[in-house]
Amino acid sequence: MTAKRLLVLGAGEMAAHHARAFAAIDGIELAGAVDPSADILAGFAKEFGLDHTFANLDEAIAWGEFDAATNVTPDGVHHATTMALIAAGKHVLCEKPLATNYADAIEMTEAAETAGLVNMVNFTYRASAVAAKARQLIADGAIGNLRHFDASYLQSWLVGRQWGDWRKERRWLWRLSRSHGSHGVVGDIGVHVIDLTTYVTGASVTRMQPRTATFDKAPGGRIGDYVLDANDTFAMSAELSDGAVGVIHATRWATGHANDLSLDVYGDRGGLRLRAGGPPVDLRICAGDDIHTGTWRQVDCPVQPTNYQRFATALLTGDADGPTFREAAVTQRILDLCLEAGDEGAPPIHIE
Repeated sequence: MTAKRLLVLGAGEMAAHHARAFAAIDGIELAGAVDPSADILAGFAKEFGLDHTFANLDEAIAWGEFDAATNVTPDGVHHATTMALIAAGKHVLCEKPLATNYADAIEMTEAAETAGLVNMVNFTYRASAVAAKARQLIADGAIGNLRHFDASYLQSWLVGRQWGDWRKERRWLWRLSRSHGSHGVVGDIGVHVIDLTTYVTGASVTRMQPRTATFDKAPGGRIGDYVLDANDTFAMSAELSDGAVGVIHATRWATGHANDLSLDVYGDRGGLRLRAGGPPVDLRICAGDDIHTGTWRQVDCPVQPTNYQRFATALLTGDADGPTFREAAVTQRILDLCLEAGDEGAPPIHIE
């Protein structure tokens, strides 16, 4: 089997995470990296032993000696960079969200599909063992017909300092500023909880009523060049295509919750409790006779391949196993509607 050469687009903290994951996979060779910051790029190249580095993507494409790219650029440039890679005939794994709007996301999707290229989005929690097992149990009818769900992604870095001081660190400040490419909590972690809900239940969102909230966080609403105007929290009621009704919400103000992603799903014959952010990472079921005593039992969940391993398998064997650009585009449409509703909220929205 011929090894596949991978370009890393971006050289920041998350790009290093991608590079480490791919470097550990047999059949994948790190071919080079791209980043406009010479200092950051030099450090990245040294860490991963790269001989080929580029200040921009055009230079890398002109060089061309790679089969695929992992796109770890800021959200606002996912579209332009991915379209350039597709035009060059390169397979792409793109960080979430796929784009900053549905029109761009569907353009990327159709371009990749037309070109016959492997296209994936790094929805981290799709690779979670608990998510895969919960999806299987629901599909097998273990809790019956779905009736209700409660999905949440709770973080606390606006009130606690587990991950550092957001007031002083660029990696957090940009997430609070629309002019720096952020779509707030909706685009950062809302994308995960929406995708997890539809993936696990196997259903799509058909009706929703969203709203966001943006709170004052600094004098004058800014810190240096960062205008702190991106949403901090969002919530929406939603109905799924199978008729289940519930809520999906996310925030950065959840004191005591460093990174907790949860999904509770209730059917007419039982319920599931999924915890994927953790720790702990856990799946429990209440079904059968246990519904009469309210007893929840832990479920064994087989380890799943990571998205990096799935992308590598697709490159090496042609056996593609999402999450695909098309799936991400569906999620992007919901994100767009949440952002359009904004802090004023919106009346119920029907999605066809």
